[in-house]
Amino acid sequence: MKRYEAIGAIETFGLVFVLEAADSMCKAADVELVGYENVASGYISVIVRGDVAACKAAVETGIAAVTAIGAEVYSSVVIASPHLDLGKIIDRYSLEKLLPA
Repeated sequence: MKRYEAIGAIETFGLVFVLEAADSMCKAADVELVGYENVASGYISVIVRGDVAACKAAVETGIAAVTAIGAEVYSSVVIASPHLDLGKIIDRYSLEKLLPA
């Protein structure tokens, strides 16, 4: 992970809604879909990476998309300049680690 590459994340409830968020986020801005986390209670977070403006646009668009189909966004964040150690968390939820080869 580059030192100043921003990250953005949205948390909602249910696979359908997080897919809508991820699709909208990736279409709205030049961001990379990094991964997701699905906890047992049904909350799912999706993480993207890119420059600060792209992550802000992606998160805003993702929030609007989830809201438009009647779901709630429980939390969202854009971290403009993440500490390098956040890479340890991001790597854990990367698509490469979550999907079988």
